[in-house]
Amino acid sequence: MGIRAMSKILPGVLALSLVSAACSAATAQQPDVGISPWGPKDEIGRLNLITPESRAAIMSRVSGEQAYDLAVDYFVGMPSWQAAGDPPYQMWMTHTPHGNVIADPMQVGEPMNQHVSYSGSAVSMYAHMGTHIDALNHFGLNGKIWNGFRADQHLGDRGWNVTGAEKLPPIIARGVMIDVAAAKGLDQLADSYRVTRADLKQALAKQKVALEKGDVVLIRTGRMRDYENAQVYMANPPGLSLDAAKFLVEEGGAMVVGADNLSFETFPSEVEGNYLPLHTYLLAMQGAPIMELVNLEGLARDKVYQFAFIGASLKLRGADAAPIRPMALPIR
Repeated sequence: MGIRAMSKILPGVLALSLVSAACSAATAQQPDVGISPWGPKDEIGRLNLITPESRAAIMSRVSGEQAYDLAVDYFVGMPSWQAAGDPPYQMWMTHTPHGNVIADPMQVGEPMNQHVSYSGSAVSMYAHMGTHIDALNHFGLNGKIWNGFRADQHLGDRGWNVTGAEKLPPIIARGVMIDVAAAKGLDQLADSYRVTRADLKQALAKQKVALEKGDVVLIRTGRMRDYENAQVYMANPPGLSLDAAKFLVEEGGAMVVGADNLSFETFPSEVEGNYLPLHTYLLAMQGAPIMELVNLEGLARDKVYQFAFIGASLKLRGADAAPIRPMALPIR
């Protein structure tokens, strides 16, 4: 269901209140997936908070003086989640200028291959590596994902037929960077540090920034400083607590949440019976996409805490995540 259609059913404020209240009640009892207030066909969750008015409002405040690239490089040996057997990033040349002279794959002859230099390459990768955004089908509860879609009805050999990465719209919204590490006087948080609700409030107060409904909220732990060293970057990363995530969504009104680490949350789990409670809470219960490996070092260096966030992910049909190239444009 589109934003215009939904506006005829429930105003945005009422929709936000209903989903937060319903999911909070579910959390207090037996956790289960959230049912969307945007209708039974909703596949994008809180991204419904994007409206023509909200896009125009944030873009009207862009200063235009600078643009921050929030994406990381992809390279062989880059940090990636392989603990569950997922493949690392691989890149190889399919054609090289010298190889073409020898093999002549286009059958154009040696003189042409000597004259026209042709390079080609291919990549293989797990969907959840590099700067990426999790689609709402990435994690669920009890055989279901956001809005009650069941795996036994909607998941086939070629991906999900609902909530795939191709359904994620371009994101244009107010962005907020919460520099938890800097607020504590640190370059980066300690291994396995669990960011609390109090940490977020302290950092926001120091930055003199208040969260607003529909924000893209990005948490800086400082872990990105070790991105070039995969072994260090992946070892016991800091992350958010469940209570901190609830603060961002239920009190702060965040539409999308993200961080500069890979798992967003940290380990071991703080919730008995759920090894990834933040992923299930945000994706399955609240319909809030997660971004990981967001490079926030430039924003932190220049103390840019509010900006226009612009990002669009690859439209990988049926996928549970996709690479995204986000940008931050400072606002007046």
